[in-house]
Parts: sequence; structure tokens; C-alpha cells
Amino acid sequence: MPATTLLAETIDRIAACLGPDRDQLAVERVVVGLFFTGVKLNDGSTGACATPLRELREAVCCPSSAMAMPFPGKLRGRPAAELLRLTAEPDGIRRAVGIATMNALAAACWQRRPHPEATLRAGVDAYDAAAIRPGEHVVVVGAFVPFLKALKAAGQSYTVLEHDPATLKPDELPHYRPAADAPAVVPGADVLLITGTTLLNDTLEALLRAARPDARVVVVGPTVGLLPDVLLARGADILGGIRVTAPDAFLDTLAEGGSGYHFFGRSAEKVVLVRTTPKPARLAA
Repeated sequence: MPATTLLAETIDRIAACLGPDRDQLAVERVVVGLFFTGVKLNDGSTGACATPLRELREAVCCPSSAMAMPFPGKLRGRPAAELLRLTAEPDGIRRAVGIATMNALAAACWQRRPHPEATLRAGVDAYDAAAIRPGEHVVVVGAFVPFLKALKAAGQSYTVLEHDPATLKPDELPHYRPAADAPAVVPGADVLLITGTTLLNDTLEALLRAARPDARVVVVGPTVGLLPDVLLARGADILGGIRVTAPDAFLDTLAEGGSGYHFFGRSAEKVVLVRTTPKPARLAA
């Protein structure tokens, strides 16, 4: 099965950015944590991806666990380019390892070549960068708790698209629409906030296509890497991700079941990449 167009194009951009240096980058450490999966390369570049919890719940016996986990104990020293092939897996932990590797390579790319059409702002929350104005309608894809909390505190008009309504609080349920309703709901957004986990389930591309050209589109979460080329070309305005500042401490935190509450301000920092040029003509038309 080939990687999705979005992932495949990002991998191509990595190859173009790093050139022959990519072949010298190998995996030093992989952690599949409860909330996030992390990959550190031999140059210190580190990337993350949300861990698909449902996949972990289903891997409850030795045969299924063996199928879910990619080569336990045998990843150290493998070429990073080899692990990129895991992005072509249909879903699950293998894909998460592949995307985390891709994001580690994206971090290496940013060190070599910051993107000319995006400004990196460190220590900034993606919600704040979105600069949501009173009266704007916000569509949130995924029950991203910090965003929902902020929207409620501001009295903002919002709709949340989510697969599992059980993840929502009672006062959020009136704003709930099933994820399958995205084609009808997304075009109504003045601001579209999308969790990066949509990279794992292959829904991000369709969501970006459904957004209005004048909508502000934000893709957020540790699954979002530091190589914005492909997402900018598809109309994203703000990418909210992370920059790992202490790779081993970061991976230790993931291995101990940590989440953003535990690594932000310690081993990683929030960053946003903000578009500095107009959207492509085909999107802005």
C-alpha cells in the first residue's frame, strides 16, 4: 500500500532537503509511549506522533502484539529512510513510528533550511496564534481539550467533529457532530482547528480540501512536523507543533506515560509555523 499523497510528498521534500545526508541518519532510540511515540536520530533530531491508543487496546495477546509492534529491540541503528516506509502502513503503531521518524527528519530539515514562506514562533500556543475574533464560527476536528476549554471560556460559536462522543463533556455535546459529517460542517468554519492525529487516519487531506479559501486553517499537535511545505500548499495557515529541546529526557517522559503536560517547558517547547505569503491561487480563488 503506498503512503498517502500528503505523507509521500513530505517524504519527497525531506529527500530533496537533506540530499545524501539523509542516508547517514539512523535511528538511535524509539519509544512507543501511552500518549505519544517518539524517535531520536543519531544527530539528535527527534520527532513525535500521537500513539493510536485503540491499537494498543486491541494488542492484548502475544500474536496480535507481535503484529502491531514494528521489530521490537531491533530498531536502533536502522537507517531512518527505512523506517519512513512505515508511513505506508494502513494505520496503527507502525504508521505512528513512521510518522515520528518523518518528523525527526523534518526537524533536521528545519535546522538546515527554515522554510522561506513560514515564520517559526517559539513558546506560542496555536490557539492564540489563530487570533479567533468574536462572532467567528470555529470548527474543531477532534476533541482537543485545551481548545474546547478556551472556546467555552470565550463564549465562542463552535462545532466539534469527533468519532466518539463519549470523549466530550455534557456541556460540549450540543456542539457535537459526527466526524462523518465533515463535508457538510467544515465549509461553515471561519476558523478550522484540526488535530494532527488526522495524519494517522488519512482524513487530513479531505478536511483541507473542504475548507473555505478564506478560512483560517490551523493544524496542531506533536504529530505535526517542522517541514510545512505540503500543508502550506494545501491551504494551512498555522501549524502548531513541538520542538524537542532535550531528546533523551523527552523520550524518557514518553516511556513513563507522559503527555504534553509533562514535557512542555521541560524537554520540549510549543512552536507555531505561521504562513507569511498568500495562499496558492488555486486555493484562494
